[in-house]
Amino acid sequence: MAPSCNGMILKSHFHKDWQWLVATSFNQPACKIHRRKACQVKACRITPHPVAGPVRPIVRCPTIKYHKKVRARRGFSADTTHSLPLAGINKKLAQTIGISSLQANVQRLKEYHSKLILFPRKLAMLKKGDCSAEELKTATQLTGQVMPIKTVFKREKACVISEDEKNFKAFASLCVAQANAWVFGIRTKCAKAAAEHDVEKKK
Repeated sequence: MAPSCNGMILKSHFHKDWQWLVATSFNQPACKIHRRKACQVKACRITPHPVAGPVRPIVRCPTIKYHKKVRARRGFSADTTHSLPLAGINKKLAQTIGISSLQANVQRLKEYHSKLILFPRKLAMLKKGDCSAEELKTATQLTGQVMPIKTVFKREKACVISEDEKNFKAFASLCVAQANAWVFGIRTKCAKAAAEHDVEKKK
């Protein structure tokens, strides 16, 4: 144990066979090979499904520090009752065609649904949306990410800073906006109570 500041030198009491309790990772290269082989076996097993799994929604990272970053979320959010009909996808169908949970990005789902090739369960009994025999022959398994997210960087043009921009207090404006959002419900409740009180007074 390393000494802390100017305190006394500590005496470590190793009486519990500590050398057998140390976690080691000497088999790390073998684990890497094992994981790669497991991925290959899974890719063969789920053929013709995409190797990367279901399509993911586009979300922004939380907090002010990271909210400019766009990434893929684990699953679609649960507020799908109004979004799935806009994309033209049934709620039960969404779980069977590789849409992770439910959704929020309507345009992303529409694009995914247009590119999707649905394999029929029975070739003799084709259902609505199933692909034809010609499409079955040309279909290949997707090995990369399903609809990868592309971050578009827009460079702002240089311009002369105006007097209004110099005098604008950005941090104070953010604080006021945050405070207004925080007390919105309380102000609405107070205004409603005051209006009811005025009505009772007039009576």
